[in-house]
Amino acid sequence: MSGDLSRPALRLSGVAARLGERDVLRDVDLDVPAGTRLGIVGVNGVGKSTLLRILAGVQRPSAGTAYLADDAGRLSETVRTRSRERARRLAYVPQEEVASAELHVGEMVALGRVPRTRPWARGGRQEREIVRAALDAVGLADRIDDPCDRLSGGERRRAVMARGLAQECPVMLLDEPTNQLDVAWQLRLLQTVADRVETLVATIHDLDLALRSFDSLAVLGRPADSDPDTGPATIVAHGPPAEVLDTIRVEHHFGVGSVQVPHPHLDQPHLLIHPRKDRPA
Repeated sequence: MSGDLSRPALRLSGVAARLGERDVLRDVDLDVPAGTRLGIVGVNGVGKSTLLRILAGVQRPSAGTAYLADDAGRLSETVRTRSRERARRLAYVPQEEVASAELHVGEMVALGRVPRTRPWARGGRQEREIVRAALDAVGLADRIDDPCDRLSGGERRRAVMARGLAQECPVMLLDEPTNQLDVAWQLRLLQTVADRVETLVATIHDLDLALRSFDSLAVLGRPADSDPDTGPATIVAHGPPAEVLDTIRVEHHFGVGSVQVPHPHLDQPHLLIHPRKDRPA
């Protein structure tokens, strides 16, 4: 972890969220220090995507406030930050977004340059170089002139990531970035992105990958006084990955058994998941 813990890039203070008639989040407090990588984990439907949309400023919380830091480290309310300025500070890649089939790959990735260029300055050599570098980072530089509809599902997902990289923002938010990717890119992608942005926040399902890919993890879960299936969630643990994903917490919040073991080739633990054993009555 290389971030300045006294200088948050993002902050949530007392955040709550509703979807229709349902309370999804409540009492969420979170600081994301500049220069760090934060992974957000939790079961399906607990509210991870909602939390990320609030961090990105595309969804207004029903209570509380989301903040985004400027270049000087000053925090301002994210939803009140002008959209163009927000897009210069923060790149957000939602889970469901895919590359438009009507565009060529390079054209789609170049859309990430819109917040940083004037209309009359679009399409020049510098933009082409930035777009190519972003595509090269995700292994698609040779597809720059192909129509997006010629890409596989995983390639389209990587192309959308490249568009986020082309924004050249200090902060990037990724919602389930490893979905639809093959094993090699699941292992490479988070490090590839982290090498190119200052601050990274991503939701992720794979607990072993989460353990090995982030400086810190936040578990989004339903507390004891909330309905275990439909009640509002909050951050129930936040800290170093190896501490957050301990055996008791993984069993309680994810319903599986687990054990951390030394990785034979990496200087970090490896999380083995197994079915939870029935406890004696």
